[in-house]
Amino acid sequence: MQPTSFFKVIKVKGDKKFEFEDTLIREIKIDIYLNGKRVVSMMATPIDQKALAVGYLISEGIINNPKDIKKIEIKNDGLIVDIAANVNQEKIEKLNEEAIIISGCGKSITANVDIDPSKIEAAKIDSNKTITTKEIFKQMEKFYQSCPLYEKTGCVHTARLYFDEDTYFDAEDIAQHSTVDKAAGKAILAGLDPKNGIMMVSGRLSSEMIVKAIMHKIPILISRTATTCLGAKIADTFNLTLIGFVRGDKMNIYTNDWRVVIQN
Repeated sequence: MQPTSFFKVIKVKGDKKFEFEDTLIREIKIDIYLNGKRVVSMMATPIDQKALAVGYLISEGIINNPKDIKKIEIKNDGLIVDIAANVNQEKIEKLNEEAIIISGCGKSITANVDIDPSKIEAAKIDSNKTITTKEIFKQMEKFYQSCPLYEKTGCVHTARLYFDEDTYFDAEDIAQHSTVDKAAGKAILAGLDPKNGIMMVSGRLSSEMIVKAIMHKIPILISRTATTCLGAKIADTFNLTLIGFVRGDKMNIYTNDWRVVIQN
């Protein structure tokens, strides 16, 4: 299934009205099956479904290690991701099996963030990874030039998990939180650990996005937009370096600024 579809619209330009064939992003329900049982459904863009499923299940703690995955298959024209794996049954029981994760903030363990960060089930990030300000500006500029679905539709979020100039994983989806899981999932399927990368995202740094990064043990999260107060508090609690408003030669470092090295 293609991630986009054509749709005839009426376009208005000045005092003229005419028919136009527009490109729209597809939004479908994807079912994730674990060991023969559906554990969750989510509204998402039909691209990189394997990466989305793996990233999501690891971020939720349902699968603890990529090595626990025995088999993963795409079925029913991309509508089903079928996985055989060793799982954390207690985490599965915390999910509402009949719920559908919507393309907005969704329903998941990481979406239901308690106002008290001490109740989030995650370890503090102990990475010593650093990045220079020069590299941040350079890579964010490149990141925003590599969003093909956004260029076609103007209707998706984008994320990039960056390791080095030649190694990075891009993901696009209608759901911002799914882009993080997709990018992390791509890295995991390629045999890389997300904790060694840096995450760049196109949208706001909400608490859910920050928890997603923390669950994947990603040490640095960067956006060109802002964070929420709760998001900054959670990032600080779990030693995540949180950077926003990266535009031109400016940025805001909200937490753990020691990972950012000034370089002209």
